[in-house]
Amino acid sequence: MMNREELSAAYAAPGRHYHNLAHIEDCLGLLAGVDGLSAHERDILSEAIWWHDVVYVPSRPDNEELSAQLAERHVRADISSEVGRLIRLTKTHDLAADDRLGAILISIDLSILGAEPARYDAYAAAIRQEFIHVSDADFRAGRAAVLRRFAARPVIYPDAGFAAKYDRRARDNLARELAALS
Repeated sequence: MMNREELSAAYAAPGRHYHNLAHIEDCLGLLAGVDGLSAHERDILSEAIWWHDVVYVPSRPDNEELSAQLAERHVRADISSEVGRLIRLTKTHDLAADDRLGAILISIDLSILGAEPARYDAYAAAIRQEFIHVSDADFRAGRAAVLRRFAARPVIYPDAGFAAKYDRRARDNLARELAALS
């Protein structure tokens, strides 16, 4: 059974410039501000946050799946399948309209897109560092494709509270970074 110290160590691995313990702490802080959750729902979301990026190798396409599988082996049996399901949502950020916990997790995970511009720029620079093995041209093309997909969504934040708080600034940040990438 992995404990919080071992999880923290995974997030401190070399090469993690954004997907690190600070990201987990930011996400947990945002979760603390979400009203209307039962203790059970809060436990599920807390575990999903802790485990959602535990496996993070930028060159791999299956980080979310591997993170979900690890979580399912290590979290309490009564919540393991739901925690795994939520983690898998962080690959595409697509979810059913009535998926309240999914909407909260995805909105928390994407909150950085709606950060103040200086903080967003630091995040974007950290992502570039995580993909330092990719050429500048390939990174610009890949990153722009990801950002365009988010910008094209009618709703970036599926949770209404997060949408109200972050959507406008997220769209401004995405447009600014896309302009810089081109």
